Amino acid sequence: MTVSLKPLSDQVMVIVGASSGIGLATARRAAAAGAKVVLAARNNEALDEVVVAIRNKGGQATAVDLDIADEGAAEKLLAHALESFGRVDSWVNDAAAAMYARLEQVSIEEHRRVFDVGYFGLVEASLVAARHLRANGGALINIGSVLSNRAIPLQGPYCAMKAAVMQFTDTLRMELEQEGAPVSVTLIKPAAIDTMYPEHARNKLDNPARLPQPLYDAELVAKAICFAATHKRRTLIVGGGGLGISALAPLMPRIADKGMELVGGEASQTTTVPPAPGTSDNLFEARNDGRVEGNQEPFKRRTSMFLEAQMHPVATAAIVGGVAAASAFLWTRRPVEDVGTAEARRRIRAAGMS
Repeated sequence: MTVSLKPLSDQVMVIVGASSGIGLATARRAAAAGAKVVLAARNNEALDEVVVAIRNKGGQATAVDLDIADEGAAEKLLAHALESFGRVDSWVNDAAAAMYARLEQVSIEEHRRVFDVGYFGLVEASLVAARHLRANGGALINIGSVLSNRAIPLQGPYCAMKAAVMQFTDTLRMELEQEGAPVSVTLIKPAAIDTMYPEHARNKLDNPARLPQPLYDAELVAKAICFAATHKRRTLIVGGGGLGISALAPLMPRIADKGMELVGGEASQTTTVPPAPGTSDNLFEARNDGRVEGNQEPFKRRTSMFLEAQMHPVATAAIVGGVAAASAFLWTRRPVEDVGTAEARRRIRAAGMS
């Protein structure tokens, strides 16, 4: 069955993990485009502020505070969406929990919690969403990471969880295609993004955590998500810096190991800027959030030509082909001097007369 996705202005979009970072940026962007948004996260106060802000700008939004890791949370969220707006057209799974620590410092309870939120919560939500979307079609969008393909030291549980998210999402996509379900399944793989991620992560390093450069604006990920809600795409990588990590590193694993060992140490993953008050360590309970960006004010890239190329491959191919053709034409049109003229010019230069 053909997948047909509605314009964003006609959609009801569910966003899990919407109280900060990428989820919050996506909620604002989708609502500004006319979508009705259903937001979910643990922080009720932050969600209320987002809903009020969207409504004050003429948008339509509702929210439910829940922990997506809890059994039945996804069913509760779907019921709330149906009660509020009657249907769901796209579903975004963005909730995650993280840690900065060497693996030997991570307890099994902590490791399990990272998976309960980022993997098992996503799995249950994806299956609930797919069951609903089978009837009328729509888009399921899961947020992975460039670390789905290439691990980095000091973030082992998160890397393992995102690798599992990638394999689950790929499997679900294939099974839905096999049965002819009208559901687009997209995996978004961001590079390092300027969000509250380092503030919220449980940190067992000696200094405050940060993400290694290059960093990208969260609005780029929100743009990719909203694009995937209206255009069928298998995968979108956000940030050209993530291309080498996700695509090239698996081809050269030992070289990639050494590279990550060099750039993945504490020096590149710590800072002197502490988390904002009340934000640190949301692994087991909600903490202050409500911001898209982190509090470290790093340099970040606000454009990604690589993302644009993935979203518009035909136009990109046409531009590249046109540039190549024009270059070839200009090369062939260069005036070619005969041998005598070229020799005369050489002698004039040698005599110091030019």
